[in-house]
Amino acid sequence: MASTNDLKNGMVLNIDGQLWAVVEFQHVKPGKGPAFVRTKLKNVESNKVVDKTFNAGTKVETATVDRRTMQYLYNDGTSYVFMDTGTYDQIEVAPEIVGDAKNFLLENQEAIVATNEGRVLFIELPASVELLITYTEPGLQGDRSTGGTKPATLETGHVINVPLFISNGEKVKVDTRDSSYLGRVSS
Repeated sequence: MASTNDLKNGMVLNIDGQLWAVVEFQHVKPGKGPAFVRTKLKNVESNKVVDKTFNAGTKVETATVDRRTMQYLYNDGTSYVFMDTGTYDQIEVAPEIVGDAKNFLLENQEAIVATNEGRVLFIELPASVELLITYTEPGLQGDRSTGGTKPATLETGHVINVPLFISNGEKVKVDTRDSSYLGRVSS
């Protein structure tokens, strides 16, 4: 149990048997009336986001979330297999839980796997990853970084938009949150 005064971003709460992650919170002390805490909560399983208000000092039940750095091994067709680098235990994660992270996962890449009571909740990737461009249309003479964009296929099979001067075989940095191109990676 914790008080609403102890809330932090990323904290996971157990409300009515469901797990909710705190996306943002704000303590409000109006000129008249008692203080309260306004929160934005995201359901860990369904990704639904709701606004919820608590009275200041109210007790809320926190969930124990174990975040471990694990290595992604392979996809066996039905699930993604991760290995705990400390104990070498392997776990299978359903594609629904991996979600959009699959677009940026390469074999032997590390990711944070969050579990609660043995159940995998979600996969966290670094904010950006470096991936190889496997196919994109060739650029034309005179293409500059301030011009337009073109689609490019990454080594994971995911397609992103890149500047016109990017060519096949180049390594690029990609934002894992919104699939945006961040820049070229020099070899």
